[in-house]
Amino acid sequence: MDSESHSPTERLHAYWRMPYIKANSKNSNSSNPFANLKDADESKHYILVKGDHTCILLNLYPYNAGHILVLPYREVSDISDLNEHEQKEFMKFLIKSKSLLSQALSPNGFNIGFNLGKAAGAGIPKHLHCHVVPRWEGDHNFMPVISNTRVLPESIDEMWKQLKKYC
Repeated sequence: MDSESHSPTERLHAYWRMPYIKANSKNSNSSNPFANLKDADESKHYILVKGDHTCILLNLYPYNAGHILVLPYREVSDISDLNEHEQKEFMKFLIKSKSLLSQALSPNGFNIGFNLGKAAGAGIPKHLHCHVVPRWEGDHNFMPVISNTRVLPESIDEMWKQLKKYC
């Protein structure tokens, strides 16, 4: 077998990554994918819960199965820019997100956090959002470490349907 031929088991196909790669290759002036979510179709945008100022939705490019985002509808870049009503609902939805994931997926722990500013890793620095990532004992594996690849056991459509039952 020459160096150009490989068996199917030597390749990992992650076709779902191409939209992420293309979206991140655009300049920083590209449109905001979080704009207009208040009036958006829930199933099309994987929105789990809508409030007056905030919503909970699945992350299209998750770190782990069940990775969700909490974000205000209004485009602000920092938590200090939220008004009192937005702050209150935002915190309520963070707690609701953790509860929802606990009921639906029974994780052993969570990573919850913000990336404020491009230098901190914010992919969309102009629109504040908080990541809520369920974690399980033993969910660490070699894929993210050696190949920057995550293995997700369920499609985003199925995960949305599963989580939506608990909303």
